[in-house]
Amino acid sequence: MIVVGSGARHLEDEIRKLGGEVLDVEIKKFPDGEKYVRVFGSGDEALVVQSTFKPQDENLIELLLIGDALRERGFENLSAIVPYLAYSRQDRVTREGEPVSVRAIMRALGLYYDELYVFDLHNPETLRFFPGKAVNLSPARAIAEYFGEKLGDGIILAPDKGARERARVVAEKLGLEYSHFEKRRISPTEVQMWPVDIDVKGKNVLIVDDIISTGGTMVRAANLLREMGAEKIFVAATHGVFAEGAIERVSKAVDELAVTNTIPTPVSRISIVPDIVSL
Repeated sequence: MIVVGSGARHLEDEIRKLGGEVLDVEIKKFPDGEKYVRVFGSGDEALVVQSTFKPQDENLIELLLIGDALRERGFENLSAIVPYLAYSRQDRVTREGEPVSVRAIMRALGLYYDELYVFDLHNPETLRFFPGKAVNLSPARAIAEYFGEKLGDGIILAPDKGARERARVVAEKLGLEYSHFEKRRISPTEVQMWPVDIDVKGKNVLIVDDIISTGGTMVRAANLLREMGAEKIFVAATHGVFAEGAIERVSKAVDELAVTNTIPTPVSRISIVPDIVSL
């Protein structure tokens, strides 16, 4: 049984087409803004699919309410599939008095869910905060399938050393070279970037990251690759958070920008639904 929350309605049709058995659920708001949830049907196990993009707090509360409703209906084993987990970047205390926000979210989800599946978590080590089984799913297969033919005998790059592993996994799916950009801050407003130990001249390049927000890093990287003689430049990311104007800025700088559909955007062209249905 699969329950689809409001934050995953954009995935529901494909879930059904791929054979997922979707349980009916009524979700609405009371006049005062509070959420109302009612699930129909019964069973022992259920997968709840709910992405928690903006409005983040509303979608998170709904995920908790669905869990409580399913427990009330007698479901014994519940798994939460959260394509985009809000607060995942708030993973440490930087000033006294702050919470570890992702810890609070995972502990709350653990009150109702036995298992948690997320896509490309910003810091996978934070999965330890979830009290049950927690799995970080990779969109590498979907990204590789989407860009494979377009990229040809190209190169996979990560925007920084921390994202190198993400580039490696995509590159291995395609049998291609991979590397990353090094960064050096030379002033409060200027960052110098360069790809490490790899020649991009005459090559197609795919830059892979987990989240694109303002898009500034991607634009700088693309401009540098143009100067170095790269042929076509593609950008892929798991989560298109996209600050205002980011899609346009990045799209102007590259040959194609495509993100997965963990968050619905105009450039969400890569589907993670097959990975959800296969769980």
